[in-house]
Amino acid sequence: MGIENLSLDEIKQQLKDLAQNRSDLEQALLQRQQQVKLDLVQKIKDLIQDEGFDINEIMSLFGPRRKRAAGTRTGGLRQYKRYIDPDNPENTYVRGVLPGWMKQKMQEQGYDSNSKEDRETFKASYLRVSEG
Repeated sequence: MGIENLSLDEIKQQLKDLAQNRSDLEQALLQRQQQVKLDLVQKIKDLIQDEGFDINEIMSLFGPRRKRAAGTRTGGLRQYKRYIDPDNPENTYVRGVLPGWMKQKMQEQGYDSNSKEDRETFKASYLRVSEG
């Protein structure tokens, strides 16, 4: 018997049954996937122990790794220039917001701390540079 001979109620019932079957299958799939994952984890644990290693020691190697920053060879840790005030070596600037001592020195020297060009000129002509 083909679907063309089904009544409206029979078609609705078949659609309802299909939806239920789909829902049951999706639930079974999720459960099966979870069981496969658990089985895989157990196989990995057994393999690690069979090789004589501690599980935590090996699992720590699976942790997230930092991506290396573009253009550097330091494993993701960038090296920034450290600018040192020659009058007071405790006054240093690496990057970011300008410290008050630096703004004051720039003003005393006639530079505008809001101007990138002036900041770069001041750093190059007045401050001592230390790498890293």
